[in-house]
Amino acid sequence: MTSVPRVVVVTRPTPFEELLARHATRQQAEFFLKQRGQNLAFVEQNHQRVKHAVHEVQAAIPLDWRRNLVVRHELDRFLFEPDDTVVVVGQDGLVANAAKYLEGQPVVGINPTPDLFDGVLVPHTVEGGCRRLLAAGRRDFGREERTMVEVELDDGQKLCALNELFVGQRTHQSARYELALGDRRAVHSSSGVIVSTGTGATGWAHSIQLERHSPLELPKPTERLLAFFVREAFPSVATSTELTEGRVIGDEALSVTSRMEDGVIFGDGIETDHLRFGWGIQATLRVASKTLCLVT
Repeated sequence: MTSVPRVVVVTRPTPFEELLARHATRQQAEFFLKQRGQNLAFVEQNHQRVKHAVHEVQAAIPLDWRRNLVVRHELDRFLFEPDDTVVVVGQDGLVANAAKYLEGQPVVGINPTPDLFDGVLVPHTVEGGCRRLLAAGRRDFGREERTMVEVELDDGQKLCALNELFVGQRTHQSARYELALGDRRAVHSSSGVIVSTGTGATGWAHSIQLERHSPLELPKPTERLLAFFVREAFPSVATSTELTEGRVIGDEALSVTSRMEDGVIFGDGIETDHLRFGWGIQATLRVASKTLCLVT
């Protein structure tokens, strides 16, 4: 560890800031919402709560420590150092956005609006988070190592995600591919495949499980296993409805071979950061070698 700790605070524009960016002035934003029966004051109040939280976090960082403030859209251009302490101020999804750029750095998640968001990945209050960032900076903290999922294409390209990876068509056309797990194989025409971690098992995967009344046991956040679901598989003379869900355990891997011209793979709902998955390309999905180190 370097002699001087560094704290990297990660945040994102609030809905209030996005409204101002779109409408240029507060008055125009207020008029836009008022015409639709909505109240700008509510949005502005939550904006102030987020900004207050960011200010308190920055004020809690010792003066002799290094510090950086990174906005979500800057994550793919920011160079994290191995000894950084990362403090995420915002919603759970912001932790997932940051996770794929990290390599084991401790993450302190702070929820500035606990009445609006559950805060599974941002469980701390502002006060509690400030205490934990000091402990994490000194490397004296409790942790939870959350499993991640990764995909590697046969040309060496890789992508990691904290919640889930999606494999399918870039548009809403049917996704066509061959799926293989061990000695089981199937050719599908479907709405795509999701491969979920235990962290993602409370979201998209859980919705699919409930909708189809699946008995498949979903993983826990720290378990080295994944769950996959094929969405709306269509039976035909060339495609089947076999192998539409299952678990990828430990060092096992799920193989997907594309039969699409415009296929994509993306993680955690970020469609803009995707791998192209055209005809004949093979993707291997497995438990990632790295984990998210969440400060408890």
